[in-house]
Amino acid sequence: MNFLTYNPLIYSAFMGMLVAQVAKVILILALEKRLALDRLTETGGMPSSHSAAVAALSTACGIQYGVESPYFAIAIVFGAIVIYDATGVRRAAGRHAEILNSLIVELSHLFEEGNSPKALKTLLGHTYPQVFMGTLLGVVVGFLCMGSLNLTP
Repeated sequence: MNFLTYNPLIYSAFMGMLVAQVAKVILILALEKRLALDRLTETGGMPSSHSAAVAALSTACGIQYGVESPYFAIAIVFGAIVIYDATGVRRAAGRHAEILNSLIVELSHLFEEGNSPKALKTLLGHTYPQVFMGTLLGVVVGFLCMGSLNLTP
């Protein structure tokens, strides 16, 4: 994992993702009073780790190279595509999975015993508030990472 210490941009993105995933576990513990360690490796939920990672990366690029740099522009465009995908395509796929899962339950009598399809994963995408909080978290993490590495110009 030496690449994390040598590249502050990768470090910032990784930390944005990690902090968001840990925040999901903490939120579930606080709100539902249960420890859901499986949320550390799952997609979807509050806050969006995809948004946090790309926002931290974009913030770190802006700090290190300036907001006029082509690196910052690439990071912003890449981040916008990731966020759009998280709230659009992946969220729709999760909704489709919910419908298919309910159809499987309704039509379960048609399947031979032991041959019914497994339920599809439904927590795939993000709502706008989840993306907003992930993005905000990522910006903060990007600033903190770049400041702690003493790489600010």
